[in-house]
Amino acid sequence: MRRKGINYSKFGYLFSLPFLLAFLVFSFYPVLYTAVIGFTDMKGVIPKPVHILDHPFDNFKYLLFDNVSFRTSLSNTALIWILNFIPQMAFALLLTAWFTNQRLKVRGQGAFKVLLYMPNIITASTIAVLFNSLFSYPMGPINSLFETFGWIHEPVNFLQDKTTARGIVAFIQFWMWYGNTMIILIAGVMGINPALFEAASIDGASGWQIFFRVTLPSLRTIMLYTLITSTIGGLQLFDIPQLFLYGGPDDATLTTSVFIYGQAFKGSYMFNRAAAASMIMFAIAAVLAGLLFYLMRDRDAARARKANRIRNKAAKAAARGV
Repeated sequence: MRRKGINYSKFGYLFSLPFLLAFLVFSFYPVLYTAVIGFTDMKGVIPKPVHILDHPFDNFKYLLFDNVSFRTSLSNTALIWILNFIPQMAFALLLTAWFTNQRLKVRGQGAFKVLLYMPNIITASTIAVLFNSLFSYPMGPINSLFETFGWIHEPVNFLQDKTTARGIVAFIQFWMWYGNTMIILIAGVMGINPALFEAASIDGASGWQIFFRVTLPSLRTIMLYTLITSTIGGLQLFDIPQLFLYGGPDDATLTTSVFIYGQAFKGSYMFNRAAAASMIMFAIAAVLAGLLFYLMRDRDAARARKANRIRNKAAKAAARGV
């Protein structure tokens, strides 16, 4: 008799249950309410009767086609995310390969991991104050260092230049999150069957060959998780641009989250447009997540499932014919 395999999916559902309950109690209604507000004329701090617009998608059309600030925030968010995500993943993968290489046997890994992860647990306000002091004008430490090495002849106002401002925000995001990504990837490597690495070593594979031919393919699920969470986190980038430069200079670091906050809680209190912008970002995140799921899917497993379905259909057709 064929022995039944153990189904571990129930444990996944069990561990997900606390989050699901908390979401339903505290977040589900606000999310639905936000979606509804996007189709209304709700604005201002004084309560007024709220009505669905005659043309329900007017708020969305205004943001996408008539609001320059929103389009600017979209491009800034994409640019800053790309500038911090690519080096973040590359550096995290490099450190993962270094720490998990059995031939190197790096000593003091625990201390290294703590130090590399440390920026992730520092509050955003503290980091904003730190980098504001580092790049201050005209007597900041960075200006003094550059003048000492002769790289500049007069102080540079880094925080008032669009390019350097975006670069600093992207660097801060990279510096804060590469340690977190590294820890996740290392945890994924620890879950790979050691026999695979031993077999590759016996066959004469080098450290890099083992990493690219054995480790990375086995990290498909962890990589997918990292890509999706990093994408969503990049689209929600708020604290550093808001606390560090308040979206400036000249909207150079205005991200979509900062734009939404400004629409909802500053000036005219346009809650309807803020809600519409939130729904647009939700749609973008959902599309990108679906695209990542499609690109990172296990093609061999998908082909095997397809072939199995074809065989089952053929068997049922043959049975009906008999």
